[in-house]
Amino acid sequence: MKRIAVFASGNGTNLQAIMDAISRGALKADLALVVSDKRRALALKRAARRGVKTLLLDPKDFGNRRDYDAALLGFLKKENIDVVVLAGFMRILSPLFVRAYKNRILNIHPALLPAFPGDSAIKDAHRYGVKVTGVTVHFVDEKVDHGPIIVQVSLPVRDAETLEDLEKRIHEAEHAIYPQAIASVLAGEAVLKGRRVLRRRKKS
Repeated sequence: MKRIAVFASGNGTNLQAIMDAISRGALKADLALVVSDKRRALALKRAARRGVKTLLLDPKDFGNRRDYDAALLGFLKKENIDVVVLAGFMRILSPLFVRAYKNRILNIHPALLPAFPGDSAIKDAHRYGVKVTGVTVHFVDEKVDHGPIIVQVSLPVRDAETLEDLEKRIHEAEHAIYPQAIASVLAGEAVLKGRRVLRRRKKS
């Protein structure tokens, strides 16, 4: 069974969805480590309640991003981590880190990439007045919100919908789609060919 590490900076609702999927058998993975860069991240408490090993790595203790990521890699190597899952991790990973886990880092983004990259995607899409937005799960490469797309789900934006209502529906979609996408990658069903991710059916 693949050993995964989840990186989260905040509340950890996507982490919770991943842990719940593992508990009910929908996601076959060994959640070996939860990493955060924020001391007060609720994600760390969620993991601890489930008995999952946690790691707080404060960027203030490091001189630069490369040193931080080198330390991260050391911990991941020690824990024999196969795949890294970003779940609201608000730090940009260095090329050093991305190359070490090439095509083995997943991220979820609350918009239909390449539209609305960045950390205010839901607000940007709502403000722009789009009729359709959604969620993207993608592999991480050395550019921000740029890697090959694993799966996307679209959501129509309702007339007169508030930003808060849209955020709620986007997050609900994230919680549904992310464990499924992770499962497909771990099972070898998502095959990367250039920038395209092809779905390979499991042999019966």
